[in-house]
Order: sequence, then C-alpha cells, then structure tokens
Amino acid sequence: MDSPFAGLRILVVGGAGFVGSNLVRALVDHGAGQILVVDNLLSSERVNVPDAAEVVFVEGSITDEHVLAGLQDDLDYVFHLATFHGNQNSIHDPLADHENNTLTTLKLYERAKDFKRIKKVVYSSAGCTVAEKTFGPARPTREDDPVSLHLDSPYQISKIIGEMYSNYYNQRYGLRAVKARFQNVYGPGEILGAGRWRGTSATVWRNVTPTFVYKSLKGGVLPVEGTGEATRDFIYVDDIVEGLLACAARGAPGAVYNLASGVETSIRELALMINGLTGNTTPIEWQPQRNWDHSGKRFGSTVKAKQEIGFEAKVGVKGGLRRTIEWTRENLPLIDACINKHAVYMLA
Repeated sequence: MDSPFAGLRILVVGGAGFVGSNLVRALVDHGAGQILVVDNLLSSERVNVPDAAEVVFVEGSITDEHVLAGLQDDLDYVFHLATFHGNQNSIHDPLADHENNTLTTLKLYERAKDFKRIKKVVYSSAGCTVAEKTFGPARPTREDDPVSLHLDSPYQISKIIGEMYSNYYNQRYGLRAVKARFQNVYGPGEILGAGRWRGTSATVWRNVTPTFVYKSLKGGVLPVEGTGEATRDFIYVDDIVEGLLACAARGAPGAVYNLASGVETSIRELALMINGLTGNTTPIEWQPQRNWDHSGKRFGSTVKAKQEIGFEAKVGVKGGLRRTIEWTRENLPLIDACINKHAVYMLA
C-alpha cells in the first residue's frame, strides 16, 4: 500500500532529538520527498540526524526569525517536537523552558497560519499535564480529563499552553493542528547527556529508562525514589513514531490523542526487569521521593486513539527493554562521550 507521505515535503522541528530522529528515519522509509529538520541541538546531537539524501538539516531554533523566514508554503506536513527537556531543567530555568517550549509553538504557528498547503501539524504534548496527581490507585487518563491549574513544573505548563495555541490557531486560522500526548517514551536513540548543559544533572540523567539501562550495564546502582511504587506508562519509540504518523494521516484537526501503551509499570518493577536483563547484581538504592512530583501513579487510556486513528502500541516493555539494552551496549562510547562533556558541571 502506498504511503500517505511518499513524495511529500515534511518539516520536523526537533528532528535531531530522540523521538524526532526516529521519526525522520521512518519518514525516509515511507518515501518522503524531502524532510526539513530544524533543531538547535540544545538537547540533541548532530549524529542523530539520518544521513540521507532526502534530509535537509538546519541548525537553529524555530524561534529564530531567519529560520522562520526560510519556511515557505510548500510544506505538506509539520511535526512539532521541539522541547526544553524536561521537568527538572524547567524548574531550574523557567525562562529557558518558555523560550524553547512556549515560544517555539507560538512563533511556528504565527509563521504557518496562512500556509494553504499544510495537511496537518502534529504537536507533541505530554500526558503528565493531564494525569491525576495521586499516589493512590490510578485509572487510565483519558483525553477529555480535566487539566489541573496546579501543575508540577514549567514544562507541564508550557506543554498544555502549546495545546491551547494548537486549538486557537486551528479555530481562528484553520491551521489543522492535531495534539499527540506522549507517555514515557524509551528506546534506541536516546543519548544520555545529549546537547548542551541545561543547569541540572537531568541534562545527563534525562529519563528513568535510559538512566537505569546505562547504570545497569555499568554494574552500577539504580536509584529508585521512595519505595518504587510510582508507576508510568512506558511506550517504545517505534510505537510513538507510528502514533505520530497516524495522527498526521488520520487525526482530526483540533483533536487530541494519547500515544500510550495502556500498561502501568512501577519504577521498582522497571529497575528489577532491567537488572535481570543485563545481569546486574548490584542492589537497588532507595532515595527520597522527589518533592516536586505529585503525579505518582499514571498511565494513559488507549481507547480513543485505537478507535479514531487506528493506533495501538505493539512492543511490550520487556521486548522494548531488550532492544534498548542492545542499542545502549553498542553505543556506549558515544554515550560516555556525551556524559563526560558535562563532567565539569556535574562536579561543581
């Protein structure tokens, strides 16, 4: 069957990042005519951008007026994945979060609002903005659940503002924006320490899964907060990419879809599973609960995405972890180099 993206011109903002680079590879496989990648490499590495004839890389922020001026009304699809990664760095530097989350969305939409050729804009949002703030039993978070006015970080605030701007520009200007709410994405291509120092150790220890995998492969201690009872919806990056493509091809303008596995996994279970797969026998280290994180248990509902865009995650956690461990083992020199370039900050 022919791909809906074959021969088309596609913009991927944040296309050098973890999810973005995997999406770009998929678009190459789908026969896209040209893929324009815009990324300022704040939290990513140039090596992640696929070396393919179809890919054109522009190093810079989508907030840069020169970069924006280079965008013309010849784009068929836009994937907006730029972000200031992530919660802890945004707490440390809310202004940088605003610059790289909120303003990226507003400036991109202002430039694109009168473009006539765009079929869809897919905006990457975050499931943590909507999830109930609880350490009690969790229920699957639905797309129509209420959004709290008391969010845990500037990152969460800016992500939901991006959804609001997506709604506004769709309603006011007919910019056909679809919102994709990510859960906890993991998999090959997430480089610990990628990009520039962003103020906290979360520059290196980006997310729980790559952190645990790396430390486990090194025979190190896996730091688990509290009793490890917190839960997340872990979704493999290939599934997220399929979800983004489904949002672009079949998503309704103005709609929002969870890209979720629908499976609740505790951090303790994750740590034990990773240590079991790597053979790491070093005991887990129990640490205090993070004082800013109130969404202790959460996972996403898969009902709407399955019914409306035909998206369903296929890769289970254990299988996805095996692939992630294999990729990490093969890329340890690159990961070590990216971590080590921040050593002077980490020791300060």
